[in-house]
Amino acid sequence: MPSERIERAILLMRGQRVMLDADLAELYGVETKALNRAVQRNRTRFPADFMFRLTGKESEHLRYQIGTSSLRSQIATSRTGHGGRRYFPYAFTEQGVAMLSSVLRSERAVRVNIEIMRAFVKLRELLATHKDLARKLEALEQKYDTQFKVVFDAIRQLMTPPAPKAKRIGFRA
Repeated sequence: MPSERIERAILLMRGQRVMLDADLAELYGVETKALNRAVQRNRTRFPADFMFRLTGKESEHLRYQIGTSSLRSQIATSRTGHGGRRYFPYAFTEQGVAMLSSVLRSERAVRVNIEIMRAFVKLRELLATHKDLARKLEALEQKYDTQFKVVFDAIRQLMTPPAPKAKRIGFRA
């Protein structure tokens, strides 16, 4: 299981790192419907801090963020006649993903779960390193206050991620 694929599937929603049910189903090699059915049969194992359903607004925002074709087909309503989902997707937190391994008892589910847990740990380590770097930079800034203010401002600008560029829609002449 490629770790890059798993890392790309981890999203930040409601201040938590989560994975969507369709991504998890694909990784586990089951249909999304089957994964959600197994979760519903074991609903007591998935409290609100383990799993939540996306709202319409979150789904819409996610669709524009990810790309329309793949997520649109997942969130399409049955009224369109194109199949798709009738309900908004579930988002599973790290604890919810761990609980899925007890619900889905296949060999593949166990292997995939191990890789997902490793990806969450790696992400946590990266975030901790970034926070540590920011703390050290702040300490240096306080020590050499006015002399290197321009340098510290430039470094801080480099540390902030660039804002996504809006893509132009339409034809180019």
